[in-house]
Amino acid sequence: MGKVIVVGGGAAGFMAAYSAACCGAETVILERNPRPLRKVMITGKGRCNVTNDTDLNGLIGAVTGNGRFLYSAFSNFTSSDTKAFFERQGVALKTERGNRVFPESDRAVDIVDALVRAAKEVGVTVLQERVTELVTDGSKVQGVKCESGNLHFGDSVIIATGGMSYPLTGSTGDGYTLARQVGHTVTELSPSLVAVTCHEGWCSEAQGLSLKNISINVFKNGDKKAVFSDFGELMFAHYGLSGPVVLSASAYMPRVTENEYKIVIDLKPALSHEKLDQRILRDFEKNLNKDFINSLGELLPRKLIPIVVKLSGISPSAKINQITREQRLKLVDILKGLTLTVTGFRPIEEAIVTKGGVQLSEVSPKTFESKLVSGLYFAGEVLDLDAFTGGFNLQIAFSTGYSAGEAAGSIY
Repeated sequence: MGKVIVVGGGAAGFMAAYSAACCGAETVILERNPRPLRKVMITGKGRCNVTNDTDLNGLIGAVTGNGRFLYSAFSNFTSSDTKAFFERQGVALKTERGNRVFPESDRAVDIVDALVRAAKEVGVTVLQERVTELVTDGSKVQGVKCESGNLHFGDSVIIATGGMSYPLTGSTGDGYTLARQVGHTVTELSPSLVAVTCHEGWCSEAQGLSLKNISINVFKNGDKKAVFSDFGELMFAHYGLSGPVVLSASAYMPRVTENEYKIVIDLKPALSHEKLDQRILRDFEKNLNKDFINSLGELLPRKLIPIVVKLSGISPSAKINQITREQRLKLVDILKGLTLTVTGFRPIEEAIVTKGGVQLSEVSPKTFESKLVSGLYFAGEVLDLDAFTGGFNLQIAFSTGYSAGEAAGSIY
């Protein structure tokens, strides 16, 4: 019986270990943190969007740049397989908007417990160790050396250490260091699914304000066609914008340069310009003798009122009965197209996933074995693979982990 060493106790690592052990290999996970799967615990705001209930083309289409590379992995372990895996472990699942799959309990810990339980059932051992070096004979991997000084020897090593995002969960880039040690190329690393910084200083005035049921369009400067559109929730921060729709949008703005993109927010997407104008007229009729700034309480959240008033160019103290039609229509335009200029991304440490990683041309797309070092495999975010929000990044972890584990565990 061969021995498989999995470096990293995250989603990809646990699925890889489970898969390898199911093939009969003695399998050990080496995880630097006292508790594994810490990043899974915080995904989906603690609810864990475990996969996306879509077909093969849907999965491939959600990968930002290298989707075809995952054809074999997604075919080998589909989103249906992911659902079946957790349901076998007693986790009831539900599907929400956008085919996003969550545990019925809305508790990420149920997903964590299921992964730990499944690994334990097939005999996987989990040890707290930080791996600092790969041991090879030049052409084949022989094991790993740890920060503690311990050596762990094995027939195969699977690197599943994650990326650079959320370093407190253990994703500190160790896998890139290990890959480079044996000659692998690591492509440029940058944040993806991350909050954006904006030029407009008024964002800080709205800090902490969360808006639900808004729509956004993202435009590259000079283009009339949006590169991204979505409906949902966003939040203002002192630096700019965050929230689900903004994180999704960031994946469509690769390596953004200052002032290259604009985000246009429709605060009232359920109303056409004409319908919104009629709504404002009705509000104005109820407040004819009030100052303009005191007439918007039923239309806007409190924090947005002084911002919108300033952008409208209408005097805060102007009486409603003094506001012209042209001024009112400009107000409608602002509410339907609140525009912010993107200046950049927040740091990679705050991103949900890392864009970039181990170069795919140096890895087999079927087995995820290194083309440079025999017996060395990669799985999950350490690879140059990332996807949009909606459960796709966890599915990449599960599919690549399963395929790498199966390949590593079945050759003995």
